[in-house]
Amino acid sequence: MNFGVVVFPGSNCDRDMAMVARDLLGQPTRMVWHEETDISDLDAIVIPGGFSYGDYLRCGAIAQFSPIMQATKAHAAAGKWVLGICNGFQVLTEAKMLPGALVRNRDLHFICDRISLKVERTDLPWTSAYQPQQVIELPIAHGEGCYYADAETLAELESHGQVVLRYCDATGNPTEAANPNGSLNNIAGICNRQGNVLGMMPHPERASDPALGGIDGLLLFKGLLEYA
Repeated sequence: MNFGVVVFPGSNCDRDMAMVARDLLGQPTRMVWHEETDISDLDAIVIPGGFSYGDYLRCGAIAQFSPIMQATKAHAAAGKWVLGICNGFQVLTEAKMLPGALVRNRDLHFICDRISLKVERTDLPWTSAYQPQQVIELPIAHGEGCYYADAETLAELESHGQVVLRYCDATGNPTEAANPNGSLNNIAGICNRQGNVLGMMPHPERASDPALGGIDGLLLFKGLLEYA
């Protein structure tokens, strides 16, 4: 599977993601500058974490206008794979590739921690390597990670099974205390109706190398490879 990792001015998790795809998974991987428009050689495109364009205006607001995002929309429309991590999730919502928005954390503080997540769906290629309702642990690092959507959008996300990851306690209960940023319905990650576009605030690439203390994130990518 050919992976592409988008590089915006201000991206800071792009090399981490490339290391996972290239070195841990052994897949052909290239860095994709934000001004590129031809990604026809790629199967999966990852929009990584960081601070695209310095997060001026608001997170992802400028990045949505980069030429690469028009190419990414066409890539997704063709049924290919798109993953947005942290700032990448913010970019996907700004570009209207996923519904809702990411706003300031409930307590208005930047949060850097490891948190528990419940895998709500395992019938997607992204999550097929997990067990149903499995509780995993991934790092988070964000100041605007509170997922918000109006009541109608939330109801549609829930009814169509588009909530993929949910903040929870160690036993899998999505409690308020286990919600690090105030996200509605404890939402940590969602997908589009087709399931090929996934956005998530936690960082799976930071939990993929055993040297970092856990590989719960690596299973996200392994599931996609096994499907392919």
